[in-house]
Amino acid sequence: MRNIAPTPPSSARRLRWLLALPKLGIVLLLTAILSLLWLLHRNEMEEERAALIKDVLWLEQSLRFHLNSNEEQLQQLAADLTGQAGAKKLFRLRAGHQLKNNPEISQLLWFDAQGSVIDALPTTTLPDQEIAAFGPPVAAKAFELASRLGKRYYSEPFFLEGNRAVVELMNPIFDEGQLKGMLVVVYPLDALLGNLVPWWFTEKYKVEIIDDNDIQYATKTNIDSKGSQSYEIPFDPPGFGMKLRISNYQNADNSLQRGLTLAIFALAAGVFWSLWIVRDLMKKRSQAEEALSAEHAFRTAMEDSLTVGMRARDLNGKVIYVNPAFCKITGFSREEIVGTSPPMPYWVPEQIEETFAQHQRVMAGNAPPDGFEITFMRKNGERFDALVYEAKLIDGKGQHTGWMASILDVTERNRAEEFARMQHEQLQFTSRLVTMGEMASTLAHELNQPLAAIASYNTGCLNLLDRPACDVREIRPALEKIGVQAQRAGKIIRRVHDFVRKSEPKRAPCALGEVIEDCLGFVEPDARKRRIRIECTIPGLPPIPADRLMLEQVLLNLIRNGMEAMAATPEADRVLHIATETTDSELRISVSDQGCGIAPEIRDKLFTAFFTTKPEGMGVGLSICRSIIEFHRGRLWAEDNTHSPTGSGTIFAFTLPLEAA
Repeated sequence: MRNIAPTPPSSARRLRWLLALPKLGIVLLLTAILSLLWLLHRNEMEEERAALIKDVLWLEQSLRFHLNSNEEQLQQLAADLTGQAGAKKLFRLRAGHQLKNNPEISQLLWFDAQGSVIDALPTTTLPDQEIAAFGPPVAAKAFELASRLGKRYYSEPFFLEGNRAVVELMNPIFDEGQLKGMLVVVYPLDALLGNLVPWWFTEKYKVEIIDDNDIQYATKTNIDSKGSQSYEIPFDPPGFGMKLRISNYQNADNSLQRGLTLAIFALAAGVFWSLWIVRDLMKKRSQAEEALSAEHAFRTAMEDSLTVGMRARDLNGKVIYVNPAFCKITGFSREEIVGTSPPMPYWVPEQIEETFAQHQRVMAGNAPPDGFEITFMRKNGERFDALVYEAKLIDGKGQHTGWMASILDVTERNRAEEFARMQHEQLQFTSRLVTMGEMASTLAHELNQPLAAIASYNTGCLNLLDRPACDVREIRPALEKIGVQAQRAGKIIRRVHDFVRKSEPKRAPCALGEVIEDCLGFVEPDARKRRIRIECTIPGLPPIPADRLMLEQVLLNLIRNGMEAMAATPEADRVLHIATETTDSELRISVSDQGCGIAPEIRDKLFTAFFTTKPEGMGVGLSICRSIIEFHRGRLWAEDNTHSPTGSGTIFAFTLPLEAA
């Protein structure tokens, strides 16, 4: 497996700078291109303006030249009309010729000195006659000024019907210093532009005649649009603040320039969009690298904290990965294991065939699902038991690429289990010995009573048989009691055996009064022999679930202990009192003596097994009694007999639960 190194924070900062540089370069490139386009556009505008001024100057000169030429011709006609016969015929000939050659002239008139029309072409109607109602015609003013100045004079522009602007050129006719008449040329300004401005000029420009108030008098254009640039120059003659305004058309080629600009903006936007996409991709990659770095750190920490060895092998059995725990278990370094193929360096040489067979089963996919144990070898030659779990190694595409094994060193565990097993066996052996000892001690203790009774009855029978007048019928009761004691001894042996085996007591409905009476009948001879009086009041007691034989053993043991405790008591005070008490949940039986009592230093050891204060005692009686009572879910204890007249004595008491019998 390949370990991925984490990306340091400095690399992320460097990556952000690297991403910012292309964007800065694009911004600078776009700024340079826009600046270049602006400079080109500016140069183009300057060139257009220079060409416009040049053409305007040419047009102005052309118009001036043409008007001057007309003025010269008119002046020559005025000179020819002076003092010649047939002047009127000459006027018509020369005026017709001039009107024919100069279509910008709409009318040529000949006035006398008083302003009366002598002749005119093509008609004698005055051009401003139609607008006389608006005041003195400007032509009269121009007529007067030309007459007074004695030179050519242009009238102010004025509009005729149809909003057609015209100017008139006044050329006085003098003969020997006397005003003889006036030649007037009528120039419609639209005709002037239409005939004197060439067609190619209007393909490029729009020509207008305006005044200082921006009133338009005439125009000539092919396209009705607003020009990008214009230039104005005085239109003199005729003067009077009239100007020529020349405006160029919008260059059709600008659309290409605008298209190119839009294309540059579109390309720049595309580049920015691409950079933004790349930025997002790089950002996602950076985030993925950071997440991968965190995951790598987490996995490394997890691997370092593992105590389970991990080993990965490919499908051919070659080791491709081991974790630190595996190296620690085997003692080999990662470099010594990764890349190795069977036989592995940690295989035990003497078990090489068995280990290789297990390896083949794993490679075939037949590894036990619950794992298997195998012996491996550390680098120092030490053998250890390994518990191996094998699982398929699946890659990100879901392909089975090898096997992953988790390996536990179970040597100590196996040793602990073996040690525990040995201890358990030893404990069982010891327990059996203790059980045998308990059983032997209990049998010896419990059988002492029936065997003593059998021996006593047997002695009695022998004494009767030794009598000369022996009546065998007197022997029969003793023999029957011998049989009863023998059966009792057998039951004691069986019950003691069951008790020692820790089997449940055989509880059955039991009348405790009958049990006490049987015990009293059994100990009565002994009590009589010891001169002990037994006081017992047995009220009506409910049946309780109990093992009758075990309860008899408990009562006999307590009664006999009480009688033995009163061995040194004065005969008058040798009284053993047996009492019963019933509560709501339990039955309490007490055996009180007036003997020597129990010393405080031995009170805590009273129920300890094998502890006794009797020279011939075995120290198991009270221990067995307490166990029997506890088996019956009761409890047994001892307390001082404070009501004893001798001032000493002991009360042994036990309780039994009142359960449904």
